[in-house]
Amino acid sequence: MIAADRTILDQRVVRADVLARVLREWKGRYVIEQVVLGDRTGLGDVRAHLALELPGVPISVVRETHTTLLARRRYFADHPPRGWRRLLPLSMQVPPEPYDDYAAVIILERFLEA
Repeated sequence: MIAADRTILDQRVVRADVLARVLREWKGRYVIEQVVLGDRTGLGDVRAHLALELPGVPISVVRETHTTLLARRRYFADHPPRGWRRLLPLSMQVPPEPYDDYAAVIILERFLEA
């Protein structure tokens, strides 16, 4: 979720089973003018939830190519490995928590740059 000035207002991984609740929460807190989705994982299910919870809000689909790799790099830039993990190349590490929210930010940036 970003503001008109591109400030990130909410960045988190949302499980499919709580998506409807989170959408209602955002709808109560923000004015939602546009939704941007990646073109791969779970597109159909997410789009169906959005149509129910946010009727009339335009949905754009953006290419997701390489976003997982870019998201991993960005995650480690924000959360550098500590201890012995500092010795391993980042290319051999996987973040210790879900980082799909970083991929979502990259997808959103692609939409805004287009």
